[in-house]
Amino acid sequence: MGRLLPELERFSSSLEVDFELYPYDIAGSLAHARGLASAGLLKPTQLKAIERGLRRVRRELDAGELKFRESDEDIHTVVERRLTEITPAGAMLHTGRSRNDQVALDLRLYSRDAASELITTVAELVDALASRAAQHAAWLMPGYTHLQRAQPVTVGHHLLAHAEPLLRDAERFRHAYEAADEMPLGSGALAGTTLPLQRERVAKELGFQRLTANSIDAVADRDFALDLVYACLATAIHLSRLGEDVVLWATAEFGFVRLADEIATGSSLMPQKKNPDIAELLRGRAGRPIGSLVALATILKGLPLAYDRDLQEDKPAVFAAVDSVLDSLRAAQLLVAHLEFDRDRLAAATSDTSLLATDAAEALVAAGTPFRKAHEEVGRTVRAGKLQVPWNAEASLRKRDTPGAPNPRRVAARATAVRREAARLRQWSKTHPPPLPT
Repeated sequence: MGRLLPELERFSSSLEVDFELYPYDIAGSLAHARGLASAGLLKPTQLKAIERGLRRVRRELDAGELKFRESDEDIHTVVERRLTEITPAGAMLHTGRSRNDQVALDLRLYSRDAASELITTVAELVDALASRAAQHAAWLMPGYTHLQRAQPVTVGHHLLAHAEPLLRDAERFRHAYEAADEMPLGSGALAGTTLPLQRERVAKELGFQRLTANSIDAVADRDFALDLVYACLATAIHLSRLGEDVVLWATAEFGFVRLADEIATGSSLMPQKKNPDIAELLRGRAGRPIGSLVALATILKGLPLAYDRDLQEDKPAVFAAVDSVLDSLRAAQLLVAHLEFDRDRLAAATSDTSLLATDAAEALVAAGTPFRKAHEEVGRTVRAGKLQVPWNAEASLRKRDTPGAPNPRRVAARATAVRREAARLRQWSKTHPPPLPT
């Protein structure tokens, strides 16, 4: 076949983006070569030459020494082209393999790694939140609904309210990992191959738990990428809400936190300003994975089976979502670690007796008054400015002793449990995924 116009070669090249996949392409190629040898499709001497050649390509790419050519369409082309320059046996590597199943394999390997790293990073932030929650388990603060003071809680309880959705995010990344944990190599372009490939052997070498069950679906499927990007989106939303709380707490109107110099910036004009830029960026960066999910879903929504070149555009969306959320998680961990709460300002805000109106209504209920009537009676008292209760916010919290409530004892216990969950997640990530072949 003839060559594309040079301008169209540049338009169709994905090397600038998919360069990130080179460790996975080389690992997949090593496993594929060993599978070919076990099927009798490569001689032992050819296998050794390919293994040596691929290791050399990896070293050159690691060191930035490998020079690209205009004809290099993508990282897969680069690896195979350079391997063939090193050894004639390199021409045998693509036996029984299509670019279609090769690309699907590399993205699945990347997605497993990314999901595992994201779980570790989520766990680090969860641990930071739980650690600060334990330190502030009994520090009073107002809880809010509709951004209006509602009932007393504690700083620790509020911090744990940000840890809980992140634990759910970690499970979403676990699901994304499992979704990516299928081995597509051997599916060929879409219809498998007439050659006796050893798919099970290759899957075991790459640490996959399952083989893809349909060769057409194997090269067309990007559901696992959608799962990964959606988990990134959910995490970004939760980080944005954490950032918003910090922005509010840092205002003079709230005054609940003092921004340490390490997590704030000054104004270029107003010398008195200390701005919560990191918290604001946690809000703003949420737009990136949201955009990635829309982009990826748009790419996939109208594609006929099996492979189409549109799928080349999946990687920018996935990489952008993963990189953005990893950065945001690390920034959020540092933000949480450096927050300085103003206990006096928090206590003053919690001294508002209207925060105990619900307690007063519940006291009437406990004495036999129907709740709706109790609600009306206390409401009239509050509107008249005459609400009086014989207890304070601290006593109120002691009485809130049901599971999940802000009783300081329960907050401290939950903080400990959350830290154990974070440790469990970090331990899981140490063994997932297994090491790639070298």
